[in-house]
Amino acid sequence: MDTKDLLKKVRKIEIKTRRLSDHIFSGEYHTSFKGRGMTFSEVRQYQYGDDIRNIDWNVTARYNEAHVKVFEEERELTMMLMVDISGSESFGSKNQFKKDIVTEIAATMAFSATQNNDKIGLILFSDQIELYIPPKKGRSHVLRIIRELIEFSPQSQKTNIAQALKFLSSTQKKKAIVFMISDFMCEDYEQTLKIAGKKHDITGIRVYDIREQSMPNLGMVPMQDAETGEIQLVDTSSKTVRFNYEKHYNDKLVYFKETFSKSGSGVVNTRVDESYVTKLLSYFKSR
Repeated sequence: MDTKDLLKKVRKIEIKTRRLSDHIFSGEYHTSFKGRGMTFSEVRQYQYGDDIRNIDWNVTARYNEAHVKVFEEERELTMMLMVDISGSESFGSKNQFKKDIVTEIAATMAFSATQNNDKIGLILFSDQIELYIPPKKGRSHVLRIIRELIEFSPQSQKTNIAQALKFLSSTQKKKAIVFMISDFMCEDYEQTLKIAGKKHDITGIRVYDIREQSMPNLGMVPMQDAETGEIQLVDTSSKTVRFNYEKHYNDKLVYFKETFSKSGSGVVNTRVDESYVTKLLSYFKSR
């Protein structure tokens, strides 16, 4: 993709996702994710209903009238976008690939964080860390993130979620709001998620295609594994083959849901042909 086409695509995504973040997500994001704590703002006269624990006794004694300390929520947060760019993200049976929806979701979340003056960082991963952009504020920073999401070519096609979570824990020493966007077609990340979840507020956003859930009966079909590149003939007319395929898929799905639930992390499931806007809004409101 040349520079002109890339800039057009970035601009198109910015227009769509910024509109969503400005008018829909910014308020929901603000109320769903809390700041690190409360900071002192001012002292004012006591009013009926004020918490007596907030009375400033020094000021009260000086003016011989009750005064209370006023605190405000410390809003500035750090959002980390962890995006799976392995080979399976290039699958799509409808109008868009999974990676296109992943890019839109990431961009929408980034602009929502920008509305709240939060920092945004990016981790692109496969079975290794492909790219790390440290957290920073501003529109130009978000546009850089979108450019990387569109044009970055991974060195590996495989997936290792545990490795990505280890990297998150090693680089982010303070609490962050983390959105991990993937199809979660791998296992063995329960322990690393548990450790990362103790420090960070993590949400797994699972993006999938309806055609991945089951295998149609099409006879002998050459199939390529998106993550290994291996091609083999598969007898899709075999009930056993179709059953094993569905079982493998469902096992990964159950592992994802149970693992995130045990760690206290949030879960969003959105299909390529569904409205991710509706799914995300519903999730924010449930918080």
